Amino acid sequence: MSNKLLQSVLKRLFDILLSAMLLSAGLPIIICVALLVRWRMGKPVIFRQVRPGLHKRLFVLYKFRTMKELRRPDGTLRSSSERITPLGKLLRRASLDELPQLWNVLRGDMSFVGPRPLLMEYLPLYNAEQARRLDVKPGITGLAQINGRNSISWEKKFAYDVWYVDHWNLTMDIRIMIATVLRVIRSENIDAGVGVGMAAFTGTKSTDNSCDDIDILQEYKAA
Repeated sequence: MSNKLLQSVLKRLFDILLSAMLLSAGLPIIICVALLVRWRMGKPVIFRQVRPGLHKRLFVLYKFRTMKELRRPDGTLRSSSERITPLGKLLRRASLDELPQLWNVLRGDMSFVGPRPLLMEYLPLYNAEQARRLDVKPGITGLAQINGRNSISWEKKFAYDVWYVDHWNLTMDIRIMIATVLRVIRSENIDAGVGVGMAAFTGTKSTDNSCDDIDILQEYKAA
């Protein structure tokens, strides 16, 4: 068995064991959050959306709902900043809205670490290099999330994702997870306010989307 295959097997075992443990230990928190969402926002408690995973395989992503269904007179949804609730902001700031994704990890749809699963409509907008982010399972957190998250451009974010695809190993995953926990505790790189995330990705006009490996490695080591 090759070293890369062995690490892939160990990564999956790690995902299964840790997600099962966190789902069991965190069940009281999950129930409390579900009750709060039901009380403050009503049904549905869980936000479900189809996303592309490994090799574009579709799966249903689960998150706690953070927004209300507020629509304009023409029937279109209002902006995210108008729809997000105070509870939703709190859940995002503490990353508690991501808890249901532990089920995605246990099922094998996702891993703890990997490129974030993005919207279906972005698939035809990726160039050949950016599409390589789909060569690994999507993750709850990733290299882009600990190096700027919503404060960096889509091109920079995709460059981090592709760099991760080419260089990942278990040690890197553990370091990314530790850095993620520290950022959640410090509430760093979390946009739960007026902006509520990044502007939609509309494609890359430049043909040069590369990101210097040395710069990425330096930022990663500093995380």
